[in-house]
Amino acid sequence: MTGAAVTGGGRAAAGPAVVLVGPMGVGKSTVGALLARRLGAAYRDTDQDVAAETGLTVAELFAREGEAGFREREHRAVVRAVAEPGAVLSLGGGAVLHSGTRALLTGLPVVFLDVSAEVALRRVGDGRTRPLLAADPDRRWRELRDRRRPLYSAVARVVVPTDDRTPEEVADAVLDALEPETP
Repeated sequence: MTGAAVTGGGRAAAGPAVVLVGPMGVGKSTVGALLARRLGAAYRDTDQDVAAETGLTVAELFAREGEAGFREREHRAVVRAVAEPGAVLSLGGGAVLHSGTRALLTGLPVVFLDVSAEVALRRVGDGRTRPLLAADPDRRWRELRDRRRPLYSAVARVVVPTDDRTPEEVADAVLDALEPETP
């Protein structure tokens, strides 16, 4: 696969090469950066974009503006990110909650990275840096995943499981899944 966007759903090839969605702890940032290096593409993490724009961490923004305020900032970051041709994008775990973001993802090469609760919870730790996991990370992670899973599935072209795979293996699976079919 080249740095050009995978076409489909009537979208022009000028959009992103890959958009990664999925729950926190699935490895979107790690796999996204790896994919960008492999494709020779720019990498955008919308959580990092929001933090850079505001000078605040995601946790600080949640405390200051609440989830609704953060989701609006996140949506604007996604709008800017998808406009970057050929980029690899990692969206925050809750980005799909915004209907405008879901609409924006239509026809794009979106990959839902899926993970079991056990693996994700090992990765996110005690949740102190994750505002939505601050109290009872295990229960909250499962609730969030269960509520968001249908939305991830709705926007994604493919689902790539990440359990028992290295980031390199996940990147390979993403590229294989998005490789255009040969005639």
